[in-house]
Amino acid sequence: MDRMNLTINNKKIAVPAGSTILEAAQSAGIHIPTLCYYKRLSPYGGCRVCIVQVEGIPRLVASCTTPASEGMVVRTDSEQIRKIRKTVVELMLSNHPNECMLCEQNGRCELQDLAYEFGLKEIRFQGERSRYEIENRNPMIERDYNKCILCGRCVRVCDEVQAVGAVDFSKRGFHAKIASEFDGVLNCEFCGNCVEACPVGALTGKISRFKGRPWEAKKVKTVCNYCGCGCSLILHAKEGKVIRVTHAEGECVNEGFMCVKGKFGFEYISHQDRLKTPLIKKNGSFVEASWDEALKTVADNLSRVKKEYGNNSIGGLCSAKCTNEENYLFQKFMRTAIGTNNVDHCARY
Repeated sequence: MDRMNLTINNKKIAVPAGSTILEAAQSAGIHIPTLCYYKRLSPYGGCRVCIVQVEGIPRLVASCTTPASEGMVVRTDSEQIRKIRKTVVELMLSNHPNECMLCEQNGRCELQDLAYEFGLKEIRFQGERSRYEIENRNPMIERDYNKCILCGRCVRVCDEVQAVGAVDFSKRGFHAKIASEFDGVLNCEFCGNCVEACPVGALTGKISRFKGRPWEAKKVKTVCNYCGCGCSLILHAKEGKVIRVTHAEGECVNEGFMCVKGKFGFEYISHQDRLKTPLIKKNGSFVEASWDEALKTVADNLSRVKKEYGNNSIGGLCSAKCTNEENYLFQKFMRTAIGTNNVDHCARY
């Protein structure tokens, strides 16, 4: 792969051809603040928080959309740049509710992090603020557009990843907002990827609201067990109970994206009706049993049916929720121990 050499903050860096200035800086551990940038989506350049100075260009440029080139000299942390970035964040906060203590995104809000980075105690700009009704007419996602900063990440993830296009920009100027079709009820697959992409508290999962702060939860990386795709995800658990699911970072088969089941279908884990011990039917009713007793009952009944009606009177249904190895062992058991080829599975896409 061809590589380019450039200098950022007096540090010489070699990056693959086609990299942006932002990607080059990140590869060298140089911090450039961002808001509209989302590494899983195409560059957008809407928020202007990532502006940098390039030698030979008379204006500041957005580092997330500007390609790096051979010999380029970049400055990311001058006093002028910091002042402009601070002003951009101030302008966003001037039309943003001051509800950090109650906001579900508190502690993982990117706008909050930037306000802290620039030491914003007060906002110089005062004036009219947006006033929108909170949209929560669906069971999965709450939309509070008073907190929206118009970064467009939800629009792009819905279009580029899900190819659904359930939301888009509506109106212009001060009245611009993200809206669903005819500004009505959200009509989509409820995959929750827009919630994951949102850098502020404009989009939140209703199931997880007020269940716990990010720093209170233990994070565990695991694999979704709803199908055989093997998507990686992060479970957030508080006091032994899963309260939230977020995407996994790094290399994974789903590249961090999820479906509605993976994102929101976790309440079964602690549901009161979930089976935790084997059940055996005695005298017409199910009663709890040990694993040894349950397995012996299964083995005895399989042997009885096989002896009385033959091998092919028995069939086996495996599950796409199991691993490939488990399903292999299951079909091997059916074909060798039972002696039947009547094996099927429950997955129907």
